[in-house]
Amino acid sequence: MGYGRRMRALVQTVSRASVTVGDEITGEIKDGLLVLVGVTHDDTPAKAAELARKTWELRILDDASAADRSAPLLVVSQFTLYGDARKGRRPSWSAAAPAEIAEPLIAEYVNALRARGAVVETGRFRAHMLVESVNVGPCTVLLEL
Repeated sequence: MGYGRRMRALVQTVSRASVTVGDEITGEIKDGLLVLVGVTHDDTPAKAAELARKTWELRILDDASAADRSAPLLVVSQFTLYGDARKGRRPSWSAAAPAEIAEPLIAEYVNALRARGAVVETGRFRAHMLVESVNVGPCTVLLEL
């Protein structure tokens, strides 16, 4: 579609993080990475797998990676990473992939992390989620592919 945008992961080091949907905690970690993942129209399973590799090997835990430390990850789908507020006061979400495209690519990303040995907790796609985190550092890195 020519959006010129890439799959994104906003990665934060956390001492703890959790996702709650309704009264249920759907994911919870300690001493790891909170990863907000956004998908755009041109993304592919290959991009999801490569972004998972980059995330897993990213050296932001005191110069070590999640792979080095066997640190857990909490992955949350975040279409708002593609919010564009350059015009007016209301962001446009047109660069974000529709759910039918995004959901399987988020699953591919999570599966690729797990295939590398990662312990991965998740939010729930299309649900109203309460995300809590205690950032360490703080350290936040935006990865794009």
